[in-house]
Amino acid sequence: MKILLTGANGYIGMRLLPLLLEADHDVVCVVRDAARLSVSKKIREQIEIVEIDFLDTPDISKIPQDIDAAYYLLHSMSSSTTDFDTKEEKSAVHFNTYLKNTQCKQVIYLGGIANEENLSKHLRSRQNVENTLNKGKAAVTVLRAGIIVGSGSSSFEIIRDLCEKLPIMITPKWVQTKCQPIAIRDVMHYLIGVLGNEKTYNDDFDIGGPDILTYKEMMQHYAKVRNLKLYIVTLPVMSPKLSSYWLYFITSTSYKLALNLVDSMKVEVISRDNRLQDLLKITPISYNAAIKLAFAKIEQNQVASSWKDSLVSGRIKVNLDDYIQVPKFGCLKDTQKIQLKNKELAIENIWAIGGERGWYYGDWMWKIRGYIDKLFGGVGLRRGRTHPDRIYTGDVLDFWRVLLSNKEEPRLLLFAEMRVPGEAWLEFTIDEDNILYQTATFRPRGLFGRIYWYSMLPFHYFIFGGMIRNIATKKYT
Repeated sequence: MKILLTGANGYIGMRLLPLLLEADHDVVCVVRDAARLSVSKKIREQIEIVEIDFLDTPDISKIPQDIDAAYYLLHSMSSSTTDFDTKEEKSAVHFNTYLKNTQCKQVIYLGGIANEENLSKHLRSRQNVENTLNKGKAAVTVLRAGIIVGSGSSSFEIIRDLCEKLPIMITPKWVQTKCQPIAIRDVMHYLIGVLGNEKTYNDDFDIGGPDILTYKEMMQHYAKVRNLKLYIVTLPVMSPKLSSYWLYFITSTSYKLALNLVDSMKVEVISRDNRLQDLLKITPISYNAAIKLAFAKIEQNQVASSWKDSLVSGRIKVNLDDYIQVPKFGCLKDTQKIQLKNKELAIENIWAIGGERGWYYGDWMWKIRGYIDKLFGGVGLRRGRTHPDRIYTGDVLDFWRVLLSNKEEPRLLLFAEMRVPGEAWLEFTIDEDNILYQTATFRPRGLFGRIYWYSMLPFHYFIFGGMIRNIATKKYT
């Protein structure tokens, strides 16, 4: 079958893509920016990539007409706290327009469980997207899920951050809300199982794991699996805004996502029935087993995708190409260079930068900068990195975004997503004479931008000088 995969570079899409290829399907990946589709060269050679922003006026010539089925995995909850529902409806309308002139027989949509009368804005929007997709010409199969548990999922990473960092928690009353978490592996089984299955056409199904738990119980189970001491004190009152700030400062989530999540956490998300589980003969994985599977992937450095790599988790909201040309005029620069004795060692260190490895010099200063950034509404350092030694264009490295990653040249170009009065780039290149160049470029915005740069010069002297020396000479294990 020829499959149209929207949201191909999202958390779900990145995991679904290799499964579709393993099943010998032809896959057309739809992304806003082809440059940031974080897949290997081998996978790129097996797929067709189409650039579409579903918020723009449709150009139906971009989609092949011989599409057999399509996955709709788009959402805007992380990008806005006000108009994400309008954006989601508009995207779904335009998606229908694109499919109108194709032979697509089935659309598969992953939404949210919505069985309560008083739904959050997020869940109402998901229902509205379902209704919109059903107005298209293809049969629609809707899978409704609650909390998805897997390495790199936003829900799992939030629970992980909370439990690993806070042995004593003072929590809002929404931690008593019940939900039915589902393992990411089971979500994949359902998404693959309904493909081309006519028994699932024009129907919607709730999908969940075998456990119904409160959010408090989910954290307690997590702590037990991880052998952590955890004490939770629940307050009868805590405003949604205060709850959102609590999540934002303690975890790696963005404030916009935190606010929308808190709004949804007040609603119970429990499956109506197990119809699809019985139809596809799936035995769901327990919540505790899902946690163990997630950590098995983390410990083996096999995290396939992370919500943090999404553009909406940071500052860049448009194509990476808009930033990839480092400006030459009106900029302030710090350039360091060093002759390499071991080029391979330097390349290995450059491509392992950030995350657990750190920034090679003055990590405590980087951490302070991260705390300050978080305090002023930035992303901070908590996003880390998805892989310990692989970097793809579009990936996150703490409070940087990867604009270009080319080991053959070699060249690594990063753009700062921290809060700064201007724009900042950090670039590593090695020339034919084995000289490593490390260049920090800052384009200030107004007088305050220049004051910021010059006030940081003493720190730059130590940080950037120490960083390039350690990258060039120090072997890490």
